[in-house]
Amino acid sequence: MAYINLLPWRDAARKEQQKNYVMVLALTALSSFLLFFIINQVYNARLDGQAKRNQYLESEISILDQRIAEIRNLTETKRSLQQRMNLIEQLQGSRNLGTQIMTEIAEIVPNGVYLTLLEKKGSSLLLVGKSESNNRLSNMLREAEQSELLTEPYLEFIEAGRERSSLLSDFKMHLKISGYEALEQAAATGNGATQGGR
Repeated sequence: MAYINLLPWRDAARKEQQKNYVMVLALTALSSFLLFFIINQVYNARLDGQAKRNQYLESEISILDQRIAEIRNLTETKRSLQQRMNLIEQLQGSRNLGTQIMTEIAEIVPNGVYLTLLEKKGSSLLLVGKSESNNRLSNMLREAEQSELLTEPYLEFIEAGRERSSLLSDFKMHLKISGYEALEQAAATGNGATQGGR
């Protein structure tokens, strides 16, 4: 039997296998690096896109905030103007209030009742005078209750005249002016709005 030496062939095959193994490892490492690089680039692109979108949204939000502030200023200006217009309308409607009060007083005071003092404090009226009888004062109270301008009539006292020869009784009556408090409040609000607007 002939002797065949297989060692060089085996060494060559082993070297070929090692070479193939190193090539496979190098290709695997290269492909892994390329895959990692591609994934990294994709995520970086997404992050950049998201950052651009966020920046765009922030700029749009700031623009909207400015517009909202302008709308609030316009709304405040509109409210102030409406308050002033309402105040002007109320003042126009009440500019003849003194004349209306005197006319109404003349209508509710019956014959036989004489006023010696008429005093106004805010929305209250004080009437002091003399009356020929209590019935006439009762009629006056009823007329005041039916009045649209004068409300809450209150008779503080009635007393016989201090002079014996006098047939007249002294009285003191309080009345309220309807709507006067709302007018004063509107005027105060309007003045505050005017000062605030300046």
